[in-house]
Amino acid sequence: MLLLVGLGNPGSNYTNTRHNIGFKIIDKLVEKNEADWEVKKLAYYSSFKKKGRQFLLIKPSTFMNKSGKAVRYWALKEKIPLQNILIITDDLHLPFGILRLKSKGSPAGHNGLKDIENQLNTSNYPRLRFGIGQKTRPFDQVKFVLDQWNETEKTRINKRISVCTEAIVCFGLEGINSAMNRFNGK
Repeated sequence: MLLLVGLGNPGSNYTNTRHNIGFKIIDKLVEKNEADWEVKKLAYYSSFKKKGRQFLLIKPSTFMNKSGKAVRYWALKEKIPLQNILIITDDLHLPFGILRLKSKGSPAGHNGLKDIENQLNTSNYPRLRFGIGQKTRPFDQVKFVLDQWNETEKTRINKRISVCTEAIVCFGLEGINSAMNRFNGK
């Protein structure tokens, strides 16, 4: 069994912001697999099976910097080992649309990942980072991540989200090493 966690902020004013890419990616995965969302404890919840593997998906209903509580709850409730959890999030330090899968790592300043690390008492869990960075510096990082996609990004976002869903399914069916080899930097 796998637990896939898309990070974002609840509420319509955050829907199309860069910081909510984790929600967007996981929404697309649920749509592609003809599953539905349910409101459950601490999260929006969905599930589907693919090639004999059970995929559980959540979008924490807390704000991003408190996502760890939902991750911890669902991992314990469903008895999912750390290596079968995948956190999907934005990364300000990667160029737009670039993917980086890792089996563990630091939060790199990401408050959602910091909270997950605190709740799980470890940084040894897989994550998929979606690049939202821009080349122009300096800039207001908080404003940037909470802004909506610019026109150039809007033209490329759906294709990049589709690649992310392929990477997630690869993780679920073939493991983190295969997914890293096939999708990192793409």
